[in-house]
Amino acid sequence: MVYQPVIPLTGYGGWKFLESTFDKQLEGFTDSTSVKNDRQYFQDKMSSPIAMEDFLSDKRLLRVSLTAFDLGGEEWKVGFIRHVMEEKADPESNFLNRLNNQAYTNFANTFAVTDGKISLSADAIATLSDDFELASFRSAVGDVDNNMKLSLNYKAKIGELVREESSDSANLYRILGDVPVRTVLETALNLPSSWQKLDVDQQADILKERMLSVFSISNVTDLTNEDVMDKVIQRFHTMDSIANGQSSLSSGSVALTLLNNAAGFGSTASQNLFLSIVSR
Repeated sequence: MVYQPVIPLTGYGGWKFLESTFDKQLEGFTDSTSVKNDRQYFQDKMSSPIAMEDFLSDKRLLRVSLTAFDLGGEEWKVGFIRHVMEEKADPESNFLNRLNNQAYTNFANTFAVTDGKISLSADAIATLSDDFELASFRSAVGDVDNNMKLSLNYKAKIGELVREESSDSANLYRILGDVPVRTVLETALNLPSSWQKLDVDQQADILKERMLSVFSISNVTDLTNEDVMDKVIQRFHTMDSIANGQSSLSSGSVALTLLNNAAGFGSTASQNLFLSIVSR
């Protein structure tokens, strides 16, 4: 049986709880038999070179591999995935640039095809195994509360999308090409859904202007600062709560307040107490 993440609160309070218990909950999740078996299966299959067609026809291997790049659930797109891998092997192709999906670009770079085969180093296999566990946990979190999954994805991906050496335009286009990260920012900045109908250059200009103004930052790269990340996620949950008319107080938030007053929520003892209460 797979461990189900515990998220007793909605909104920003739930996010702070998840943050403070993340390591403990991830450990419980990765100890699940199905997760351990998938990790071992991936490691066994990729321990030696594998033909691209064998890789694509192995649904379990493909699922684990895609999940490591937060592409879990897309393993049914075998034809598209083959096209991505073949285009990566073509030095004259700009398909991946036009696709503007960093996850698929990273996937294609990692599972590069040479003479019809894919070969991974031991270090790459170990890293992908860890990435699979983290992405699987984020997906499990999403089954409980999708806003928490979006928050985890934002925190995990924003540093990869926004790079010091890149221009503002390049950083903004990568953000726009990542649906989870873009969704968090759209909600936090209260951008109407109609703005997606605009030309991508206009979207980038509006996004930059709003980010610099709302979060009081001077550069797009400031999004990678820890304090700014927290401001973005806090505003994301606040604006979502307002949009959905959620009450600011719930039984869970009362419990959280009591624990804060009693022992300090950041302590391990209070976290364990709260986890035991809400898991009953």
